[in-house]
Amino acid sequence: MLEGYVTKTRDKQAALTFMSKALKRHGSPKTITTDGLRSYKAAMTTLGNNDKQEVGRWANNRVENSHLPFRRRERAMLRFRQMKSLQKFASVHANVHNHFNLDRHLTDRQTYKTARSAALAEWQNLMA
Repeated sequence: MLEGYVTKTRDKQAALTFMSKALKRHGSPKTITTDGLRSYKAAMTTLGNNDKQEVGRWANNRVENSHLPFRRRERAMLRFRQMKSLQKFASVHANVHNHFNLDRHLTDRQTYKTARSAALAEWQNLMA
C-alpha cells in the first residue's frame, strides 16, 4: 500500500484528488489496480490513465487485504474528531506498517530477527 486517503464521499472529485496526489508523489506506474467503483474510472479518464487501470474480480484482492491492518487500527481508534487527524494517522501508519511488516509466518526465526533488526536500524537512521 503506497497511499491512503480519507474522505467522507467516494465520488469522482475524491478519487481525482487521491489519484493526482498519489501519482504526483510516487510517479506513474505500469498498472493501477482499483475496485469497480465508477468514480475511479471517471478520475482515470480525466487524468488520461484509462489504459493503466486494472479492474477484475480477483485483481483487487491484494489491494483490499493491504487495508486490513489499517482498518483494524482504525476500528480501535474510533475517537478521531476530525478527518484531518485521521488522514495524518492513515498516511503515517501505511508507511510504518510497510516498513515493519515482515510476514513472520513465511520465514524462520533467525531470518526474521535479522530482517527486523535491519528495519529497526534503518528506522533509527531515518529518525536521527
